[in-house]
Amino acid sequence: MSLVTPDFGLLFWMTVIFAIVFFLLAKFGFPMITGMVNKRSDYIGKSLADAREAQRQLQDLAGQQEKLIDETWREQSRILAEAASARDEIIANAREKAQSEASEMMSAARKNIEAEKESAMRDVRREVADLSVAIAEKLVRRELSEDNKQAELIDTLIDEVKSNQ
Repeated sequence: MSLVTPDFGLLFWMTVIFAIVFFLLAKFGFPMITGMVNKRSDYIGKSLADAREAQRQLQDLAGQQEKLIDETWREQSRILAEAASARDEIIANAREKAQSEASEMMSAARKNIEAEKESAMRDVRREVADLSVAIAEKLVRRELSEDNKQAELIDTLIDEVKSNQ
């Protein structure tokens, strides 16, 4: 009896054992195996669907990111434009205020100069008047040292006062 050419009895028992094992596998093993294969197939299908959904969400997020970047650039441009206009307005206001203050300072300086000039002119006139009085007093004293000249001056002054009235 060789394995290459088996006997009828060996073939019979091998067939019976094969049928029993096949029956047991068909009854208990194949449903488990097919159930596991189906579960695995469902899991793979669900994973693929989840991957597609994740990819779609990533594409949506990429689109939203682009929109946000564009919106951010627009907002930045708007803020920069507002800042530039505010800067220009502040500079214009400061320039206007500086010119106003400068003209006020010039006006005040002119008034001070004019007041100082008037004060100096009054002082000069007062000094000239004082000097004139002092000179006139010295001249009159010298001329009026004689009695007849005093009488003449008094008469002249009285005549002038009478003629003015």
